Amino acid sequence: MPIWVYNSHVARSPTTADVFNAVAETRRRDILGLLAQRGAQPVGALVADLKLPQPAVSKHLAVLRRVGLVGVSRLGRQRVYRLNAEGLKPVHDWSSAFEQFWTHQLLRIKERAEREPGIDVSPAPPTFSHPSPQTPETPPC
Repeated sequence: MPIWVYNSHVARSPTTADVFNAVAETRRRDILGLLAQRGAQPVGALVADLKLPQPAVSKHLAVLRRVGLVGVSRLGRQRVYRLNAEGLKPVHDWSSAFEQFWTHQLLRIKERAEREPGIDVSPAPPTFSHPSPQTPETPPC
């Protein structure tokens, strides 16, 4: 029997149920990253940066607003969105339980890099772009 038959009656949490569901979507995390990096932004700037249609960005912003992750104000005819970082506290609190695992690994990497000369251990700047879809390679004849 196909899997959809088994899962047809499983209730899904709505995207706006809580912060975790809202940030599960990659584009919404991108929006939050842009607002964290650049401060308050009008919708048009986010549309340009994300290279998405304006209705799609507005829909994502509406979800983020409903769960309290962004606030909005009007500046003339524009809607300007700002990050509400306090809304991410539940995600931070939950992920803090796992910090011990990545802290240990980062310390090991740092120690190894310090032992080996010529390795640059400076952090790379964050990026908020998505890789373009891979085109399948044409097999050689």
